[in-house]
Amino acid sequence: MRSYGLYIGGQWHETPSRYEVRNPATQEPIAECAAATEADIDRAVRAAAQAFPDWAARSYEERGEFLRAIANALKERFDELALLECQETGRPIKEIQAHDIPATISLFEYFAGIGPATMGETIPVPGEYLTYTRREPLGVVAAITPWNFPLWLAALKIAPALAAGNTVVIKPAPTTPLTTLELARITEAVGLPPGVYNVLTDPTPATVGSALCAHPSVNKIAFTGSTATGAKIMQLAAPNITRVSLELGGKAPFIVFADCDFDRTLAHALLANFFAQGQMCTAGARLLIERPIYQKFLDAFVERASKLKIGDPSDPMTEFGTLHSQAQLDKVKHYVKLAHEQGARLVLGGKQPTGSEFARGFFFEPTVFSGVQPTMTLACEEVFGPVVGVMTFEGEDEAVKIANSVEYGLAAGIFTQDISKALRMAHRVKAGRTWVNCYNMHPAAVPYGGFKKSGFGREAGLQCLLDLYTEIKSVQIDISPDFFDWFM
Repeated sequence: MRSYGLYIGGQWHETPSRYEVRNPATQEPIAECAAATEADIDRAVRAAAQAFPDWAARSYEERGEFLRAIANALKERFDELALLECQETGRPIKEIQAHDIPATISLFEYFAGIGPATMGETIPVPGEYLTYTRREPLGVVAAITPWNFPLWLAALKIAPALAAGNTVVIKPAPTTPLTTLELARITEAVGLPPGVYNVLTDPTPATVGSALCAHPSVNKIAFTGSTATGAKIMQLAAPNITRVSLELGGKAPFIVFADCDFDRTLAHALLANFFAQGQMCTAGARLLIERPIYQKFLDAFVERASKLKIGDPSDPMTEFGTLHSQAQLDKVKHYVKLAHEQGARLVLGGKQPTGSEFARGFFFEPTVFSGVQPTMTLACEEVFGPVVGVMTFEGEDEAVKIANSVEYGLAAGIFTQDISKALRMAHRVKAGRTWVNCYNMHPAAVPYGGFKKSGFGREAGLQCLLDLYTEIKSVQIDISPDFFDWFM
């Protein structure tokens, strides 16, 4: 059993109230964490505010050195962090080793070197004036992260915020705080100044998050989570006019044209739907297949999905782990029931696997429904689980109509070997991250975020650093030798 306090102002603080973090594959406790109070929240924000002037005044080279040191420490603890995240999320360790830890390291390395981009520009204007802009950090950033990719999604906020000169108070999800807390130990080990990075934990999802969002000394809120919670955060931030960026839900279309590279597309369709057991906002859960290859592709997809190895997430051979919680399991069962009632045809899964190895976890089989109509609940609402709704279409226009028919616009996949068609579709589909002949690729340099109710603001990339974590100050200096008096 690991034990953690709150990390505030460079020190670990114990609290009277504590709670357990459990492994969703076994429901066994793996750690004990502190439960923050309102006083702790205020203390953390004040610590970040006090640390801000010194951190902001440091050169981007010096801040970058700290980020590189964090990246190097992550590399040194690669296997330990991968196993810990596997235990707290229930996701297969092979996924975390292949994606989460490398992607986290990449973010810290990328933002360590991009500091010069925060420099302003000189602007020619009429008259004799020297006019230029400065990009300045915002102040205290409150980061609120979900449970599905805890370390990587935290790094998407922490790395650019620190690179730009901001300080951070982060609230990880109650069930997956461990790698975020270990990151605090890393920042402590590399000598990050006290108060620059602070971690608050609490068993109640809304308590700490609501207090952070409403705090008058918080200058920016960065949130990843549900669309409903994102709307509440905007309301909490409104009285203080606090800046907000939101990465919210999704219902991505995965569009398969008849002229696609069949085997490549099949592999990416599996990745799009069953990576992280489908518990990701970019899941390509609306599988749109062009009519000429509909049955062939559906059959191949179902056959391959049926062979995914379900089991202990910490086993390197496991391809498909457990859902994260009882609430997620209940939610998935609810949508499966609705799909049956609304006339979709179950062609794979739809139930919990049997066997003693699955008895204590929240396991659910990869599930596929065919005959799904665009207006069915399964085609419109985010399941956040391994449930795929398969539809068919004829031609580009129908594919675009179905793709754009939902309230989300986070991600999309387009699979065709016709480059002109690919570009036309990429321009017409309303999605902030659109992949062509690939899926779920997240380079640190590429901006990521959604249209419509999938949120606003772009994480990763240069745009993230400039738009989310700095503000522009314009300076205009009169260099004319002439005296000017308005009242003369």
